Amino acid sequence: MRDPWQNVIDKLYGWGEAALELLPNIAVALIVLLGFVLLSKLARRAAQPALRRASSHRELHGLALAALRLGIIGAGVFVALGVMNLDGTVTSLLAGVGVIGIALGFAFQDIAANFMAGIILAVRQPFKDGDMVEIGDFSGTVLRLDLRATVGRTFQGQVVTIPNKDVLGSQIVNYDAGGEWRIEVAVGVSYGDDLELAEQAVREALEKVTERDESKELDVWFTGFGASSIDMSARVWIRAPEQSFLLCRSQIVKNIKASFDAHELTIPFPIRTLDFGIVGGKEISDALDPALERMGKAA
Repeated sequence: MRDPWQNVIDKLYGWGEAALELLPNIAVALIVLLGFVLLSKLARRAAQPALRRASSHRELHGLALAALRLGIIGAGVFVALGVMNLDGTVTSLLAGVGVIGIALGFAFQDIAANFMAGIILAVRQPFKDGDMVEIGDFSGTVLRLDLRATVGRTFQGQVVTIPNKDVLGSQIVNYDAGGEWRIEVAVGVSYGDDLELAEQAVREALEKVTERDESKELDVWFTGFGASSIDMSARVWIRAPEQSFLLCRSQIVKNIKASFDAHELTIPFPIRTLDFGIVGGKEISDALDPALERMGKAA
């Protein structure tokens, strides 16, 4: 049997010879890897203007640039390993990446779905920060769009976090996308009042709205016969809805009330007529007198 130390020495000697033989390949591999690193930096600089044009979402920009950089450097690593004749190592790494990717895909499928949905939302931009929206059961203002979830604030002040996959799969109503809103207020006028005068009074009230868009016509329509009034619909377009919607709607209500008072028009209360007759048309006293008489006899 040979001396164990001699075996170790022989093994180290063999590794040294192999390393000397690989020195040219190692140098070339390092040059290739350095070239890919420089290429990744150039690609980042070239991609930044295109990303700014495609989306204003900063987190999406950072993610895309990081993925581009890692992809280029990863390709450089595989090429460098191939230069050093480590094809078996390359094959093992590729197989390992595939297995790990499948395992992670099953384990984090919800996270991946929200992540991909966040990217799609950032690119399509159905809303931006500060927009008033309806997303499914949520109604309020968008605070921010993260890559995993959309954060908003309800009109009552609660902060709500909605997974991006739910946002992408829901109907999105953006009230601020068009830059203008039409406010509609229902009002009733008494059956005994002049309808032409009532329409004129409502128009005068709408013309006094602060943020009214004067380029669009006012709409005043009679919509039907209500239980105690003839129903009307008052509609007006306004600008800057994110700041003025509630204010303008309040103004419309106050202006209509003041205009009706000035024209001596009535906004009636609900009225109920009770009919105690068997056939109908009897006075209440006529219906009550026999009943009271019977009650007196019974006493």
